[in-house]
Parts: sequence; C-alpha cells; structure tokens
Amino acid sequence: MENLKLGSDALFILLGAIMVLAMHAGFAFLELGTVRKKNQVNALVKILCDFSISTLAYFFIGYSIAYGINFFSGAEELAQKNGYDLVKFFFLLTFAAAIPAIVSGGIAERARFNPQLAATFMLVGFVYPLFEGIAWNHRFGIQDWLNASFGAEFHDFAGSVVVHAVGGWIALAAVLLLGARHGRYNKEGRISAHPPSSIPFLALGAWILTVGWFGFNVMSAQEIGKISGLVAVNSLMAMVGGTLVALWFGKNDPGFVHNGPLAGLVAVCAGSDLMHPLGALIVGGVAGGLFVWMFTLTQNRWKIDDVLGVWPLHGLCGAWGGIAAGVFGTKAMGGLGGISFMSQLVGTLLGVGIALLGGFIVYGVLKRIVGIRLDQEEEFNGADLSIHKITATPERESGW
Repeated sequence: MENLKLGSDALFILLGAIMVLAMHAGFAFLELGTVRKKNQVNALVKILCDFSISTLAYFFIGYSIAYGINFFSGAEELAQKNGYDLVKFFFLLTFAAAIPAIVSGGIAERARFNPQLAATFMLVGFVYPLFEGIAWNHRFGIQDWLNASFGAEFHDFAGSVVVHAVGGWIALAAVLLLGARHGRYNKEGRISAHPPSSIPFLALGAWILTVGWFGFNVMSAQEIGKISGLVAVNSLMAMVGGTLVALWFGKNDPGFVHNGPLAGLVAVCAGSDLMHPLGALIVGGVAGGLFVWMFTLTQNRWKIDDVLGVWPLHGLCGAWGGIAAGVFGTKAMGGLGGISFMSQLVGTLLGVGIALLGGFIVYGVLKRIVGIRLDQEEEFNGADLSIHKITATPERESGW
C-alpha cells in the first residue's frame, strides 16, 4: 500500500507539472497574439529559452535557497519514494519559470534578448526563491512571527502572491527602466495604437492558460490524498466572474474579455482552498474589473507601456488575491477559516516589496553594465533575434 501511495502521489504531481508546463505555451501565444507581427517569432523563442534558463537556475540555485534541497546525490537516492522529490521539483519549477514568462509580456517589443536571459537566471535563481522560501517553507521565521502576532500564517495556496504578484511587480520595475516603445506616445502625450496582431492567437493563449490553471491550482495540494474539489470549483467560479466583469467593464473588447478569466484565476489562487464558491465568484469579478481599469489607466494616463498589461493582471490582481483570501476565507464570509487578514496583508506587502526591489536591482544592474533595450533602428525592424536575419537559401527553401 505504501508503494501504491507513493506511486500515486508521484503521478499526481507529475500530471500537475505537465499541465503547468503546458501553460507556458499559453504565455507564448498570448504574447504572440498581442505583439506586432514583426516580433512574433521573438516572443515564441523567448518563452522557450526563458524556461530552459529557468530550469538551470532553479535546479542549481533557486530550489536550494527556497527549500534547502539539492540534487547532487546518487541516482539511487534520487529515485527513492518513486522519484517523488524529483517530480515535486519539476512541479515547482514550472511555477518559478512563470516569473520570466510574466515579465516577458510587459517588456515585449523593445527588450534585448540576451540580457533578458541573464535577468531570467538571476530572478529564478535568487529573487523568486527568496519569497517562495518565506511563504512556502517557513524560511527566516517570518511565518512563525505572523502566526504569533496575528493568529495565523500568511496563506497562499497556489501562488496569487508568490508567483503572480511577484512576477507582476518585477515586470513593473523592468518596464519602468526600459521606457515606452518608440512611437507609442507622441510629443503631445497622445497614444499611438499598437493593436494586437492576432486575436485568434491571443484567444488561444488565454484558453491554454485557463485549462492549465486547473492543474496549477488543484495540483498545488501536491499529494493525491489532499486533493480538493473545492479548489476546482472555486477556480471555475473566479474564472467566470473575471470573464463577465471584463466583458461588461471592457465594453466587449476581445482583448479584455480573454484576459478577464486570467485575472480571476490569478486572484483566486491564494484562497482557492478556503473560500466559498460565491466568494470566489466575487474575488474573480473584482479582479476582472481591476484589470480593465488599471490597464487603461496605466497605458493612457500614466504612459506606462506594459504591452500585455502584466502589472495590472498579475501584479495587482495577485496582490488583491492575497488580501482577498484574508476576507473571503474567513468563516464570517462563508469560508473555512483559519486565516488572518493582517497576516495576508503583511505577507502580500512583503512579497510586493521583495519583487519590486529585486526587479529594480536585476534590471538596473543589467541596464548599467550591458544595456537592456534595443536601439531605435533595431526596434523598428523587430526584436533582436538572429532568426529574423536568416534569409532563404536553396537548401532552406522549405522553411523551418
């Protein structure tokens, strides 16, 4: 029976890892459909290469910082418990790799390719695991202090703050350091429209992310015996709430409609195991409206050129989800209880602070040393990926 349980747990978390891995295709197609056609290939290649760099950074450095575990022992030891510890690393890696995938959408169309890979290594190797270890592995005694001070630890079941808010606030730092795309705002301050290159690709990316999110949330239980249908239904209700509010608040704009479910799902991650489904519906709906409002405000009034709106979507909706768990997770609001609003507030602000500071340090240093932005001619011709410069030859006429 023990071997059966270990095998079931390994399979369970492996399937979760595969579902979240598939979400990275969603990140790619969401960016592909949003950027201009000349930058589509760059978007696709960047997401795949970022994931590969993330794997190395997390395997050699990040996982050890967060959990104090490394994989430098023999294969026989690694294979114990049906290799559960290895597939758990794989599962958590897919979360860590979401950080540069989130950032990628904000800095699209004017960031240099190789410096972004360097930033990915630093973010996944050092910045993200610092807060991950605090929130999910009781590093530095902060959770114990929150429990002693407010009666409960900071709770983030599937990463509203640990993954999404951290990624979104890092992205804000990168976007501010990069500046707007050339021609996005004229001298009078008026905005120049850069419409999505493909609504079908954008929609495909949103659907892939939405489907994969049920692995992201449900499989965060990490053991089959801890699986909860409540998490699945709460994810569904938040997705629906985000979609419908974004539809109404965004005046039927297809870009807002397809980001609405993502906003809802971002927000519900933290408290999806605690909330009543009606609470999840409200949390998702607020997130859908928050995304539309803040995306419009940042682009049009504040002149922050966040291409995919990753700061409103992940940064703000993720922070809202962390705080909302402290409201809708309480028994008074129909939740399961065992949560503290103050712990949620402090934990969320800590995650935001680490992300913003880490983002400014990583991208600020790279900007000073090697530069992180394309020059005007490179940006005009498309992102700096050598694949754009390849011309057809007789032996390559068949394409890729």
